[in-house]
Amino acid sequence: MATDYDAPRRTEADELAGDSLEELKARRAEGATGEVDVDETDTAESYELPGADLSGEELTVRVIPEQDNEFTCGECFLVHHRSRFALERDGLPICVDCAG
Repeated sequence: MATDYDAPRRTEADELAGDSLEELKARRAEGATGEVDVDETDTAESYELPGADLSGEELTVRVIPEQDNEFTCGECFLVHHRSRFALERDGLPICVDCAG
C-alpha cells in the first residue's frame, strides 16, 4: 500500500475538535468501568519466576576488620579512610560528609 507523505495529516486534536459533545460523553461512558485500578507493584509481587526459589541459599560475606588508616564515623556509622576525618564530636570521630 502506497502512502502519500505530502497529504495533510489528521491529528487526534483535529478528530476531537470535530466531534460533538454527545459523542464525547458516549465515548467516555463506554470506556468507564466499575473496576478499581490495581497497583502494579501488588501485581508484580504475585508473579513467581521459574527457577527463582532462593529459600535454600545462604549469603556469605567476608568481613574485613577496620584497618589502621580507617575510622568509623559517629554519625553515619560508615567506615571511612583517615583522609575523610573532619572533627571529633563528643569523643567520636565525624566524617567530612556529616560535619558539613
